[in-house]
Amino acid sequence: MKWLQVPHTVASPGALIGASNFFELAVATTIALFGADSGAALATVVGVLVEVPVMLSVCAACNRTGHWFDKQEAVECREF
Repeated sequence: MKWLQVPHTVASPGALIGASNFFELAVATTIALFGADSGAALATVVGVLVEVPVMLSVCAACNRTGHWFDKQEAVECREF
């Protein structure tokens, strides 16, 4: 996102949304294809349990990399 010159106030939520959406899609697809009582569905649901630590890691990464972004960009983004 820094390379694309996206402000930190947009880049951080974008990273969180991108990391989160695929978990729900994986569960829905697996249940639709294999049924709710299949081993694949169980494995996918267990994968969703991994989502919380992954999202916390993404939040920590977003907080640690805030200094990479120009402070003026964040101010301009809030003015919209």
